[in-house]
Amino acid sequence: MTDPWVALEPGADPAERVRALLRAHETFTTAGTVPRPVRSVVAESWRRSARAGVGPDGTASVELTDDDLGAYRTEHPLARVMPLFRELLGTFAADGEHLLAVCDASGRLLWVEGHAATRRRADRMNFVPGARWSESAVGTNAPGTAVAVGRPVQVFAAEHFIRRVQPWTCAAAPVHDPRTGRVLGAVDITGGDGLAHPHSLGFVHAVARAAEAQLALLAPPPAAGEGPLLSALGRHEAELVLGGRRIRLSRRHSEILVLLSRHPEGLSGDELLCSLYADESVTPVTLRAELARLRRLLGPGLLASRPYRLAAAVESDTVVVERRLETGALTSAAKAYTGPLLPGSQAPAIVRLRERLAGALRTALIAHRDPDLLADWAHAPWGEDDLDVWRALAAVRPTAPVRARLAALEAELGVPGGRVPARTCGATYVQRPGA
Repeated sequence: MTDPWVALEPGADPAERVRALLRAHETFTTAGTVPRPVRSVVAESWRRSARAGVGPDGTASVELTDDDLGAYRTEHPLARVMPLFRELLGTFAADGEHLLAVCDASGRLLWVEGHAATRRRADRMNFVPGARWSESAVGTNAPGTAVAVGRPVQVFAAEHFIRRVQPWTCAAAPVHDPRTGRVLGAVDITGGDGLAHPHSLGFVHAVARAAEAQLALLAPPPAAGEGPLLSALGRHEAELVLGGRRIRLSRRHSEILVLLSRHPEGLSGDELLCSLYADESVTPVTLRAELARLRRLLGPGLLASRPYRLAAAVESDTVVVERRLETGALTSAAKAYTGPLLPGSQAPAIVRLRERLAGALRTALIAHRDPDLLADWAHAPWGEDDLDVWRALAAVRPTAPVRARLAALEAELGVPGGRVPARTCGATYVQRPGA
């Protein structure tokens, strides 16, 4: 196969591929190995699904209904491009007996529209607005996997992790915020085996790009004097929006800008060196070379020295989360938190900041006991092993999938009443079960 993201290569027999995938799925669910012809993107998704405690006979949970769903959809950024989705995909879905679906960045379905008979079939597996279809909730599926991997993906028949979804085929593409680059959600087309054609993947990708272009046109113009914007949460490499430019930073430059944005008074060379390097053998010459490269990348005027500092205020998504937490705006803080700070960084100061921010937010979520906020954290990649959050979620939303995941997590960790190290994509903190 030339393109691993396309479900069927030209000339492949769909029926034979389905039989092979069913055998492979059975092998994986019983023995834990992934034989051919499973694509690498699907194999990796199956492994993530199994690690999240998803069972092959599970089902999706409906988390939002009625007024709560309506209010959430109205406020979601993708509501502004729903007319575009309907114009470009609505007729295609209705004529082909398919469904048009749109989910948020957590894999929660916001809209499911299309052919009436197909909708009734989809209702039986809870493929409905308000249901969570993230990978960590229902395993491999196009909308959930698209937001998990951040790129368009097809899922064909028995590539779905849950058996009751295996009669379906779907293609989905993530939609990004044109200003920050964050994933807002995904647009999906779901139906029969005919959607395994490469054209359906290209089509849904083109629709997602059109939506991003329209969101850019609908975005308010930058305010006069608006300063640089630094996005570092959930990214291995930060992005800086500066004077209309979008600059992708290296990991080291990302660390430097995060630290300087938090210290408007500036940092001396020694302070910056200790903050960035755990290895005491690193010399000031190395740091000066990194700063010189960063200054050339940013252009004149932003990076000053003696001490090293930023000549203009830089708004950071990390500071936004902290500020909202300090004011008690927990829902807004959770929405702004799109993942651990520079998760791959081992810079001592970044590690401390990453752990402090994640710890403060999850502590507030557990204390607040809002089931939707807890579910968003638990189903995110950084929260899938967070025992305290899953326990808090089970206390306020004791559905069968939540109880099953909690039991699987306690069994996996083996110490349901003890202290458990939790993984948070680069940050490690100690959970105290029952806290």
